[in-house]
Amino acid sequence: MSVRKARNQKQTLRRLISYLAKSKYLMIAVITMSIVSTFAGLYGSYAISPIITLIEQGLNKTLTTEVMFQQITVRLVILAVIFLIEILAEFFSTRIMVKVSQKTVQDIREDMYQNMLRMQVKYHDQNAFGDLMSRFTNDIDLLSEGLNNAAASIVINVLTLIGTLILMFILSPTLSIVTLLIIPLLTLMARWIVKRSRRYSRRQQQTLGDLNAYIEESIEGQDVIQLFNYEQESMEYFEDLNEKYREASQKAQISSIMMFPLMQNMNTINYAVIGIVGGILSINGYLSIGDLGAYVNMARTQGRPINMISSQFTTLQAALASAERIFQMIDWPEEFVDKDSLILENVVGDVKFENVDFGYDHHRLVLKDISFFAKPGQKIAFVGSTGAGKTTITNLITKFYDINSGRILIDDIDIETINRYSLRKHISMVLQDTHLFSGSIMENIRYGNLEASDEECIAAAKLANADTFIRQLEHGYYTEIRGDGDELSEGQKQLLNIARAAVANPSILILDEATSSIDTRTELLVEEGMDSIMEGRTVFVIAHRLSTVRNADAIIVLENGEIVERGSHDELLEFNGRYASLYHGQSELS
Repeated sequence: MSVRKARNQKQTLRRLISYLAKSKYLMIAVITMSIVSTFAGLYGSYAISPIITLIEQGLNKTLTTEVMFQQITVRLVILAVIFLIEILAEFFSTRIMVKVSQKTVQDIREDMYQNMLRMQVKYHDQNAFGDLMSRFTNDIDLLSEGLNNAAASIVINVLTLIGTLILMFILSPTLSIVTLLIIPLLTLMARWIVKRSRRYSRRQQQTLGDLNAYIEESIEGQDVIQLFNYEQESMEYFEDLNEKYREASQKAQISSIMMFPLMQNMNTINYAVIGIVGGILSINGYLSIGDLGAYVNMARTQGRPINMISSQFTTLQAALASAERIFQMIDWPEEFVDKDSLILENVVGDVKFENVDFGYDHHRLVLKDISFFAKPGQKIAFVGSTGAGKTTITNLITKFYDINSGRILIDDIDIETINRYSLRKHISMVLQDTHLFSGSIMENIRYGNLEASDEECIAAAKLANADTFIRQLEHGYYTEIRGDGDELSEGQKQLLNIARAAVANPSILILDEATSSIDTRTELLVEEGMDSIMEGRTVFVIAHRLSTVRNADAIIVLENGEIVERGSHDELLEFNGRYASLYHGQSELS
């Protein structure tokens, strides 16, 4: 296990403790059992002293052999009981801690998922999918391992170490001073190894993120890789990333593995020194043979918690570092919703942009002084080159992002004053990239309106021209979909998306290049479905094929984030500007 240290360990630890505190009574039980286990273990280490003393008295004839064996038997029975108590206490302590840790991890995972659902869209855009998945998988696993194995173990071993040192001072202050001279050396060595591991493990985590992100990217784009015969180049790049991860992981693991043998050897040296010094003290009458035996036993016992703390320390460090990454994700800002913001009950669909400026980065504007209007029931098309700002406009209508300046009005109400979640109830989108969820066809359509009945979902499917192909499936509307609907064609998936939008019965409909990824024949079927649900709604269309926007009430031409033309198809052709050039030069925009 490599060490990846949290930048702010104290804050991360306090926050983790706040989660553990939700199971405070179980934690009290863990601590209580740990204390019982510690005291039982300390007694077991000390118990050798009176037994050796009894043997010594029997050999010196100060006790009869019969009395000696009787008393030794009693002490051995007591010792056996104490050992049993120690075992049971440690067992229950560990078992309860596992229960607490799993409940804690469950709570943290729920908070992560809840925040992911509500976090600002820009954080999804700025962070790779592989990195987000790594927080849900790798980091959660490391945190779980740390809480399961390290937390209770460190508590018990710290208590054992402190109790052992106290007893050792009581038995022999001189030998304890010798022991304390060696402990700082052990601590310095441990700190040196941890510092070395930290540097390598940071590199390891970085290279792991790069590797996971590339694997995810390759899986999603496998058809493109094969289409362009990019397999060899992709494999070479993967091997390079994999080699970098192996090197970083190897260095991190080696530096971490160094901890145990170094500590073990230092403890052996400590054990030998104590034996020599203790023997001298015993010969000169400063220490009884029984106490020497107990002290040597404790010195051996003392090495065990130090070794355990050292080995578990790396696990705990990794858990804290993972917890920090998890808490960072939980702390990513959610979409702001003013509690006093307006809840839209009904929307007619009157949309206006007034001098809107926007940039994903405040230092670089994507949209500049955008002004246009869409009357209820109108179909407005946006055309322009890639990166002109077409999709950005729809992201502002849905309040996925907040504008820099200007105003956006929905039914003459400033969008800034509207509750974004209530606004989205009146908006549906059909995107170029379809996305279906695991479940039945019926459940996927109902995703647009969770309160819709089966009859309403079927009506929406008929409206979207999806009913015919659905009924041809083996189980019809109750056919199960897996893997984002891979068993369906792109056209069929798009028809389901249209049905999903239709069942929401929106006032405003956004079509983002909804037919660009399907063939021309299927496009006609999809367009018929879209025409049905566009009836009586305000519609915004992002056009990939210019032929699909000829019947739009208004076509807005964007270039470099600015509106350069606006008008109907015939008006723009007559104007003979940018739109006419695009239309006559090529029927599609790239």
